[in-house]
Amino acid sequence: MSEPKRINLALQGGGAHGAFTWGVLDRLLADDGIEIAAISATSAGALNGAALKAGLQRGGRAGARESLDWLWEQVGALPSDAVTAWLAALSPEPSTISAMIDASPVFNWADMMSRIISPYGMPGDNPLRRIVERFEWDLVCDAGPPVLNICATNVRTGRIRVFTGTEICTDTMLASACLPTLFRAVEWDDPSTGRREAFWDGGYIGNPALFPLFRADLPRDIVVVNINPLFREEVPRTARDIQNRINEISFNSSLLRELRAIWTVRNLVDGHTLDPGGIQRALIHMIADDVLMTQLSVATKMVANPVILHRLKEAGRTAADRFLASHRGDLGECDTVDTDAMFG
Repeated sequence: MSEPKRINLALQGGGAHGAFTWGVLDRLLADDGIEIAAISATSAGALNGAALKAGLQRGGRAGARESLDWLWEQVGALPSDAVTAWLAALSPEPSTISAMIDASPVFNWADMMSRIISPYGMPGDNPLRRIVERFEWDLVCDAGPPVLNICATNVRTGRIRVFTGTEICTDTMLASACLPTLFRAVEWDDPSTGRREAFWDGGYIGNPALFPLFRADLPRDIVVVNINPLFREEVPRTARDIQNRINEISFNSSLLRELRAIWTVRNLVDGHTLDPGGIQRALIHMIADDVLMTQLSVATKMVANPVILHRLKEAGRTAADRFLASHRGDLGECDTVDTDAMFG
């Protein structure tokens, strides 16, 4: 039997749309021919990464899949696949559900209040705390593989902060998922600066950061699980659609900057303008479903609808299965993302 293909994973944030990543990970974990060496993740991606690592440490691949199922049941998915499949079959298309949530008076009231009132003027805490506090932190922070990197934004400096090892805890995980219009900044005594720092969602500056995966002891392959559509055919015209597209562009910008930097350095090396030295040539891959994601919106990111979560999980499994069927042989050999077409 051949050795498994070792890959690194870059997991984007995107609220409840992270259920798509749940499906991708579920499919990858079901494949003994794939080994996850390292993860860089933000927000919902960070929760997925932590659940995956804890489950792997506790019970191998089956344990990781169970851990991810538990996480998303806590977020809002129904525990029975049979029930969710039945509901999904009876429910309208994702675009219709998204429009219904968008039009909901409760959602619109909450959205309006988040634009008027600071979270420092509101009671309560991040609702994810009740979930994150139950993570098995000794397993999440274990020195064994996969290497886990969690991204957050330092409010004071505007720079990315990548948490690893025993730095990963309830507070730093919540920091990675802290939307500043909804939650108070997460404050943490940061040993790297020697002062108390405040952090917001990592998606603003690293969604996720790729540079933690550029290590000599890690494989060259970086598989980005993208849950924010890179491309939309239609130009948005309504106020809601414009805000939604701004959100998508904002949360893709840091990833695109890093991908462009990789493409630029690669072209300089290939053109003999830059000495490669010890630079390891990263191989970039992407698992996404823009067709489904363009039917959704900020509303379905914020509201964890069980039917949408189920459809996202199944779409993630399908997308990962399609990727493996088409590109398993490319792993370790070449890119499957055409960065020349993307940036040329």
